[in-house]
Amino acid sequence: MDENLLRSLIPGVITILVRRGAGFAAAEDAVQDALVEALRTRPHGPSPSPSSGGGAVRDLKGWLVTVAWRRFLDATRAEAARRRREDLLDQEPVPGPAPAADDTLQLYFLCAHPSLTPSSAVALTLRAVGGLTTRQIARAYLVPEATMAQRISRAKRTVSGVRFDRPGDVATVLRVLYLVFNEGYSGDVDLAAEAIRLTRQLAARVDHPEVAGLLALMLLHHARRPARTAPDGSLVPLAEQDRGRWDTASIAEGIGILQAALARDRLGEYQAQAAIAALHADAPTAGETDWVQIVEWYDELVRLTDSPVVRLNRAVAVGEADGPRAGLAALAALDASASGSPGTPGSPNSSDAPNTSGPPGRGRPIPRYTAVAAYLHERDGDLATAARLYAEAAREAPNLAERDHLTRQAARLNARG
Repeated sequence: MDENLLRSLIPGVITILVRRGAGFAAAEDAVQDALVEALRTRPHGPSPSPSSGGGAVRDLKGWLVTVAWRRFLDATRAEAARRRREDLLDQEPVPGPAPAADDTLQLYFLCAHPSLTPSSAVALTLRAVGGLTTRQIARAYLVPEATMAQRISRAKRTVSGVRFDRPGDVATVLRVLYLVFNEGYSGDVDLAAEAIRLTRQLAARVDHPEVAGLLALMLLHHARRPARTAPDGSLVPLAEQDRGRWDTASIAEGIGILQAALARDRLGEYQAQAAIAALHADAPTAGETDWVQIVEWYDELVRLTDSPVVRLNRAVAVGEADGPRAGLAALAALDASASGSPGTPGSPNSSDAPNTSGPPGRGRPIPRYTAVAAYLHERDGDLATAARLYAEAAREAPNLAERDHLTRQAARLNARG
């Protein structure tokens, strides 16, 4: 049984049960039970083939609907106190092909509902849309399974009364998917790859240039993944990465998707971020990077988001395009404790992995501000200040890999006296 195929069918099966009258939480539980049953009893079940015309997939979806509906009915019958559902118990459908209607898009909107916290929205999306088990999600987030189960249960209760026929907010869905992508590669589930899969699925259902922009951004960053770490696990800055290890097929796909999105002349922040990533990917060497054009794209991002993190990364780009003192001047104009939202990843002072820090609040330092200051002071020749700032940035680092990288930078400059 193809587990990826099963997971791709889960959102559609959930929405069918909801439209038949099941509550969202009960439907999601019933579908998870059906998934377990499918893996247990149909290890060599139907899978798509060129000659099947999709029939095998429809048969499997219909089978999942039938099993999940029966699980739902069994659970409902067990709750004798719920007399109001007695009429529903007589409506069990005759097994057969699943309806052609696909409400997966509504499920995306539901799981990214504004009433949910970002962490709850991410967990519910991975469970209901992605088809991951609670254990897999817990391992990916490095939390106990019971903790994640409570988080998902609360999220399902929160959205239990939301109707499926109400329009959702694409921007909120994209932010949730971007949060999934930024979580990276911990646990036994590659969340970056999962985010790309879910964003592809979303792009197939909604015609929106920012959906395409986010997919392009993910592909372009994911293409550099093999070169981001050394054999010992340490981070490799963008300028020092072996570009021969980048995934050229993903880069070509990402650029193609981005060009089609930009041609629609409806620029958004994900398209602008993807354009910056494409300029990095297009440069044969770090020295041939078109920093002038990157600064122009950062100017667009500032206009779109006015994010302090974007302004921070723009200062780095200005330092590369016009010299470190120009970069320091741009940095000096930025309040290190300003509030705002996460910006584009890619500062050359560390890894080029996406920005995993949340939005800085009032009085909370902008993520990597000190590291950027250290980088620009080093390029300006002030090694003592740079070493001190690298050491300070290491103490502020959000993870062990970045802390080690910044500590080594400080040690390197201190060794030079």
